[in-house]
Amino acid sequence: MDRKIRVLVAKPGLDGHDRGAKVVARGLRDAGMEVIYLGLRLTPEQIADAAIQEDVDVVGLSCLSGAHMALLPKTVSLLREKGGGDILAVAGGIIPSKDIPQLVKAGIARVFGPGTSIAEIAKSIQTTLEGKKR
Repeated sequence: MDRKIRVLVAKPGLDGHDRGAKVVARGLRDAGMEVIYLGLRLTPEQIADAAIQEDVDVVGLSCLSGAHMALLPKTVSLLREKGGGDILAVAGGIIPSKDIPQLVKAGIARVFGPGTSIAEIAKSIQTTLEGKKR
């Protein structure tokens, strides 16, 4: 890419734990990406609106609350409705492996579980965006 990759990191729903999201946000920044961290307790609408307004390349959604099957697909759906269908959506947190295929079908490109290295997350984002550009 000709410019830094812009990433928006957000915590949808009532989940109040954001240490992991903050670590990922800092790690992606240190990997050369421009990162916007929205914070806790956001609605899918707030996240989609911010992603469009900030003209991001990636939305990273962190979910530990168990509400991932409702909140993540809703966020992707709103991104598409609002003209952000080209924004890469990724997720992380405590998400059971049995739920991942349905999340992928809903538009989440990749789910990163606990223990995934920042280097792996950054590389996955870079590789996916390079593939979309072609």
